[in-house]
Amino acid sequence: MEPFDDLLKLAETAHGHLCAGQILGVRMAMLGCRRLGVDEPHGKDRKRLVTYIEIDRCATDAIGVVTGCRLGKRALKFRDWGKMAATFVDLESGRALRIAALESSKARARELYPEIENKNKQQMRAYRELTDNELFSEEWVSVRIEPKEFPGYKGERIACVECGEGINYERFVERDGRILCLACAEPESRYYQPLGDSKEYVTETVTIFGPRCECP
Repeated sequence: MEPFDDLLKLAETAHGHLCAGQILGVRMAMLGCRRLGVDEPHGKDRKRLVTYIEIDRCATDAIGVVTGCRLGKRALKFRDWGKMAATFVDLESGRALRIAALESSKARARELYPEIENKNKQQMRAYRELTDNELFSEEWVSVRIEPKEFPGYKGERIACVECGEGINYERFVERDGRILCLACAEPESRYYQPLGDSKEYVTETVTIFGPRCECP
């Protein structure tokens, strides 16, 4: 495993800037690898890990950098639970460890450095110094990964009868003998709506966007 500062520099490059979430993510991933005995996630152990991440925030980029798990490799699994937590699964041993950031770490950062007014800078400094026990909770868990969810799995590709687009990994619905992609099967639940020939390109804004990166 590379030194913490080296991994943090790599995470900063991948994410675009350094923030408290990057520090938290690097430390979380290093802890997970250490507990599982994964010493070289980019070397001899590069095919051992599958990581489930529960939030799409800054720490996710850092966790991917440290573990080598990538969405495109199917080794990084996203579960949109809104929690600063990740589960590290060792495919070699079958063991899995879920690590979650403690809410109390924010208060500890305020206690340690009340003179630092900027919350992100306050947490960046504290998250470097706090112990793992002060930053995280740890729980050994059982994770069942279906064969079709493994990295490298190559399943049948089938076309949707409605839109004609190809579907991978059995992400389809069979209805009345017809194969439909998820978007065509449940059009009201898809994240986009086709405009057809309409020239009225309107995007609904539900919330006002905040800063690109707001650390925990």
